[in-house]
Amino acid sequence: MIENIDKEYVLQTYARNYVNFKSGENATLFDDKDNSYIDFTSGIGVVSVGHGNKQVADAIYDQASKITHISNLYAIEPQALLAQKIAQLSGLDIATFFANSGAEANEGAIKIARKYGQTKFANKKYKVITLEHSFHGRTITTVRATGQDKFHSVNFSPYPDGFSYNKQINDIYNSIDEETVAVMLELVQGEGGVQPFEKEEIQKLAKFLKEKEILLIVDEVQTGVYRTGEFLASNLYEIEPDIITLAKGLGGGVPIGAVLTTHKDILSPGDHGSTFGGNFLVTRASLEVLDILDKYKDTGALDEAIIYFESKISAIFEKYPNIFTSKVGLGLMRGLRVKDEETLGSIVKNSFDNGVLVLKSGRSTLRLLPVLTITKEEIDEGFKRLDDAISKI
Repeated sequence: MIENIDKEYVLQTYARNYVNFKSGENATLFDDKDNSYIDFTSGIGVVSVGHGNKQVADAIYDQASKITHISNLYAIEPQALLAQKIAQLSGLDIATFFANSGAEANEGAIKIARKYGQTKFANKKYKVITLEHSFHGRTITTVRATGQDKFHSVNFSPYPDGFSYNKQINDIYNSIDEETVAVMLELVQGEGGVQPFEKEEIQKLAKFLKEKEILLIVDEVQTGVYRTGEFLASNLYEIEPDIITLAKGLGGGVPIGAVLTTHKDILSPGDHGSTFGGNFLVTRASLEVLDILDKYKDTGALDEAIIYFESKISAIFEKYPNIFTSKVGLGLMRGLRVKDEETLGSIVKNSFDNGVLVLKSGRSTLRLLPVLTITKEEIDEGFKRLDDAISKI
């Protein structure tokens, strides 16, 4: 029934699986037939504190019962408190603009870079360098910033100028010219195969860009909010970017994006805006998410979950050397490279049939993005089901 309604009334931009989920408890989902599924996707890295989280649900209910939205023409208390909390957790001297998604956050980051390039230098700088295998969003500009040809469909051309792509970090140094204003990258390329960069090469690049007064934009839409074990992957890499973008896990399921920048005075009233960005509802929910995860990290439970999940990944990898070629990723952003795309597709299908949700990613990668608060029991059950699924290949 739901499939027929969806196909008639919803634009068909997704190749959907028509399972009808009805409820969830932490990392476990239940469909309309009461079948259970261990969720190793967390809504593609979004549901950071689990499905049906009571603390977040209570905060949303409480806020919705009072004020959901008033507009950014007035002070929004939870928005200000959230910006303060993000600055405290990041350890950076930053100000934040709130949007509704990762793509919007990256659009805001590019606008900040463009204004910096216009106002900082005698001759305007506007070019942004990104990397092959990167992914920065689905809007016209962020698609153009994405360094994967498959996203640059002629159907949506012409695209904005000012973007170029390098294969490796080391290629960036020779690509910079007099019009380059920023380098934009992910510290772990999510859609590009869960591929992390070496800490030393990132630190070297950050130092070089700082000396050249070129902005470093780090897209942490997927890596941010404890996904790699620290609040920011930038904290893990021990760098201080000029601009950082967040979304996904920041809201725990509500739509929110954020642009963090050390250039706190770069934008003036009217330079940028969002009708819904940072409203009462989403920022109140996000405050609860960060409260949960901050305490979770402090107790050591997050690190324990990461270590245990990694041990299970290693066991699966070692058990099937004929299927997996390498392990990739950091924290609870993990991947297993599969020998070919056909086998990867079979693993994803078999896993679903066996009651565990997993993802595909670039470079023939099986991607696992579990709920950050996943329990040991859910990890055990998820990997048991995944093992059974792989054994049928």
